[in-house]
Amino acid sequence: MAKQLKGTGVALVTPFQKNGSIDYPALEKLVNNVIKGGVDFLVALGTTGETPTLSVAEKKDILSAVIKYNKKRVPVVCGIGGNSTDEVVHHLKEFDLKDVDAVLSVSPYYNKPSQEGIYQHFKAVAKASPKPIILYNVPGRTGGNILPATALRLAADFDNIVAIKEASGNLVQCMELIQQKPAHFTVLSGDDNLVLAQIAVGMEGVISVAANCFAKDFTDMVNFALDNKYDKARKLHYKLLPGIDLLFADGNPPGVKYVLSRQKVCSNIFRLPVVPVSETTAKKIDAFLKKS
Repeated sequence: MAKQLKGTGVALVTPFQKNGSIDYPALEKLVNNVIKGGVDFLVALGTTGETPTLSVAEKKDILSAVIKYNKKRVPVVCGIGGNSTDEVVHHLKEFDLKDVDAVLSVSPYYNKPSQEGIYQHFKAVAKASPKPIILYNVPGRTGGNILPATALRLAADFDNIVAIKEASGNLVQCMELIQQKPAHFTVLSGDDNLVLAQIAVGMEGVISVAANCFAKDFTDMVNFALDNKYDKARKLHYKLLPGIDLLFADGNPPGVKYVLSRQKVCSNIFRLPVVPVSETTAKKIDAFLKKS
């Protein structure tokens, strides 16, 4: 499984129609586009997919749709996480994960557990999950950090904890993980603007937002870096960097959905509390797209 989770994964957005319902034709178009662009695996129901605003029934339907549209071309990862351990365990048993290759599970947010609490949470998740687990560390969203010692303890204790999406933005923390990780454990980037540097110090891939809309250039950059072709990777990195920064200027996913709307993949529609990018940001994105 760890071998399948290398390279570029894409955290898929959830397209909506004007009435707020899910736009499945747009989702199918997105899946086909990113696979054509070269991504190595799909991630359904990540934060980029506005999952906090989706019902459980909608989440199940989206997962089924992504699996259907994928047609087994690339591995599929499903996001199942939360701040209630019992609820996460329940969803792991309730969701149809037959055609899912791994589960991405975020560290409990808002209630800010201790490192021991984080360990016990993922211990319960690992025991309940029928699929391999990718830990997800994103302190900027959760309010808590999975320290390297905790991630490494989990990796050592549970064979089905196979990777971490590391989005702390702390390069020293990333290097500690990479240096001490067991052989079966993969460290993936969760920061599109840092992925080139992180691959240089030993990361093996990324779960990306930018790959929704810049799939070919982004996956080429990652692949060049993984092949030690850093001259080529750097050119693409600096070509993409201003655009990547703009994608996150007004939070995520407003920027990436705006670009996808300009590319006629999906509409620039959200569920509150997420709103579209500001007019100022939109103009900057338009200028970047025109230039690139």
